[in-house]
Amino acid sequence: MDELFGPLGWVDAFRVVNPEPDQYTWWSNRGRAREKNIGWRLDYHCVDADFLPRVKSSSILKEITGSDHCPVAVEIR
Repeated sequence: MDELFGPLGWVDAFRVVNPEPDQYTWWSNRGRAREKNIGWRLDYHCVDADFLPRVKSSSILKEITGSDHCPVAVEIR
């Protein structure tokens, strides 16, 4: 993501406020991947550097089920 969007001045708002590893938004429907937290980060909120100070928090809403993806929320000031 950094190599693709970085030169354009965009950043992943979630990752800036949540640098911990193993935080995913997509899991395969096979092999209990969601239960085991074996997934990928496929869902993003990208913001430019000027907007970034307005990002108050961001979270992955893992409790929302019904899809192999889950939403990413961003709270702004």
